[in-house]
Amino acid sequence: MTETEPAHPLPATPFIKVEQTGAAHLEFPRCTVCGAFSLETNRIACGKCGARDSFSLHHPATMRGILHSYSIVHRSFPDVAVPFISAIVDMDDGPSLKGNLRGIAPDPGSISLGMAVNVVLDDALNRKDDQGNHYVSHFFEPVTATQELET
Repeated sequence: MTETEPAHPLPATPFIKVEQTGAAHLEFPRCTVCGAFSLETNRIACGKCGARDSFSLHHPATMRGILHSYSIVHRSFPDVAVPFISAIVDMDDGPSLKGNLRGIAPDPGSISLGMAVNVVLDDALNRKDDQGNHYVSHFFEPVTATQELET
């Protein structure tokens, strides 16, 4: 590691927080009036009820969710491996998130709407920016049969 390289990855989105230890977790603003979540950390008013300055920070109790929608992407930007699965997941204890579903074949026969998924925080595809910073991002992975039995 060089002097200019950060000791820990940087968050790829505002709702991912990286602690001094390098551990990452999710943190969402949640309206104290209506309970709506926001993915924006600098909102003045709730987008659902309009309440002003009504947000408190919410840490999801579980990193699970349900697959709401998906698309198998076959064409993308240069240097982005295809195919991949772009998905929208409704978190059990949080907002709906868009991200990549991994750990499953990009085949409609393998994917089912409503399937349980884990939200995982991991290295953002081993990519670095111009300053050499690396990032942590969120991904979705199918819940395994063993994980189902543990809950």
